[in-house]
Amino acid sequence: MPATAPRGVGNLRGEESFPAAARRALGDAQLRRNLRHATTTIRAKSGAVIAEVPDWQQLRAAGSAIKADTMARLPELLEQLEAAVTAAGGTVHWAADAVEANRIVTDLVRAAGVDRVMKVKSMATQEIGLNEALEAAGIAPVETDLAELIVQLGRDRPSHILVPAIHRNRAEIREIFRREMPGVDPDLTDEPAVLAAAARRHLRQTFLDTKVAVSGANFAVAETGTLAVVESEGNGRMCLTLPDTLITVMGIEKVVPTWADLGVFLQLLPRASTGERMNPYTSMWTGVTPGDGPQQVHLVLLDNGRSAVLADEVGRQALHCIRCSACLNVCPVYERTGGHAYGSVYPGPIGAVLSPQLTGVADNPSLPYASSLCGACYDACPVMINIPELLVHLRAQAPHPRSEAIAMAAAAYTMDRPALYAAAQRAAGLGRIAGPALPPPLNGWTASRDLPAAPPQTFRRWWAER
Repeated sequence: MPATAPRGVGNLRGEESFPAAARRALGDAQLRRNLRHATTTIRAKSGAVIAEVPDWQQLRAAGSAIKADTMARLPELLEQLEAAVTAAGGTVHWAADAVEANRIVTDLVRAAGVDRVMKVKSMATQEIGLNEALEAAGIAPVETDLAELIVQLGRDRPSHILVPAIHRNRAEIREIFRREMPGVDPDLTDEPAVLAAAARRHLRQTFLDTKVAVSGANFAVAETGTLAVVESEGNGRMCLTLPDTLITVMGIEKVVPTWADLGVFLQLLPRASTGERMNPYTSMWTGVTPGDGPQQVHLVLLDNGRSAVLADEVGRQALHCIRCSACLNVCPVYERTGGHAYGSVYPGPIGAVLSPQLTGVADNPSLPYASSLCGACYDACPVMINIPELLVHLRAQAPHPRSEAIAMAAAAYTMDRPALYAAAQRAAGLGRIAGPALPPPLNGWTASRDLPAAPPQTFRRWWAER
């Protein structure tokens, strides 16, 4: 069977369960204010531009169908992608897991003879812990995305797929820059334009001097070998064109069959993610062009548990994700706890279904329960991933205590015997005096919810009296 992501490397597993981490996050009033402001703003922008598209639901259906077709033919499409990239002068590497991917990238950087790389924002490299692997090898990674730079300078962790520093407000960002950014103006203000200008000055020499860049990829077109990165700041364009060597780490699910398919996603992604009609920078490259751009182009195709997800006919829907973060921005749980509570680089509703499958549900058993099952994520997803269905599916796979199995068996036995069931109903009526909590050892269920009060009269008794 396909292997899950290895333990001890990368950022897919938290050090504590979601309930424990969420309880601490709920006590941080500033965090909750930051999240509420940010998610509310993004939701409003996204809703406005989606409302302009008369065929939005048809676009969603098309995106879902393309992804389903891709997953059904994934091995074939990956081989087609490899052939096209190779024919265009690029080199393809296959990485079974995070350990192998980190080794491949580290060896490529060493072969280039440098000790510093610049990075385009990439969820895949966060997933495998590439920065930590490079630093352990004596190579300095420099994040060039503004939000990722904030996280890196603050020695922090990303908390959102699209906006990694969403948990920080601008006053906090100013303090991070004043404390950690070399040569920064000590009188730096917290105006967004001033902060962005400080980051630009800090990064400018890095863009000019660094000979190796590491990127992710939003999409890869199998028929042409073209890779695509969409972004809003222009830092990605600098990293993709200036260095001599470009190394792209991409999850194998990011492939799309044709150029026409790519056009669907370039309409869906910006509206669902940043609330824009199109991304300010959409960069595409196909192998090597002599004398123009990077002359060494490498593509690392990353599995790291994705084959295990693909093997589950229900769970494979999670691989349809295009990393837009729309589900995070509408989720009432994420808005109150933030991304760090999930313990994974993939937070929110999609993280609650993707991370457990990449690691094995037993390694992330609390994440499928990090949801109210309200369905807002399903309505918002631009490729129609049925996240509530996946959450229920994974809850059935999560390990359950023996006491729960005994309780369910007792309930089944009782419900199969009408006289015993009627007696149990009468006993439940007496339980109204117990209040909204159950006594030990049954109190685990009421630790995070109130026990519904039993009605004063059962339906059977009401029916009998009439």
